[in-house]
Amino acid sequence: MIPRKFAPVLFGLILSGLMSLLVSGISTLRATGPIPGFAALWASAWLMAWLFAFPIVLFASPMARRMVERLVK
Repeated sequence: MIPRKFAPVLFGLILSGLMSLLVSGISTLRATGPIPGFAALWASAWLMAWLFAFPIVLFASPMARRMVERLVK
């Protein structure tokens, strides 16, 4: 079991992975259509997107939480 103190990083890892998977899949499909080798192309695009998405989520999530707190009070 992973210690609770790593929960924010694990959350960012999972969220960025899922979102980049979805967005890269949609973008790749729209750009290429259903071509042979689509899955490999999508996987390549996803890994590149995830490399950028994960640190951005870690950096942006505290700002997003503060913005939400201001909006819901």
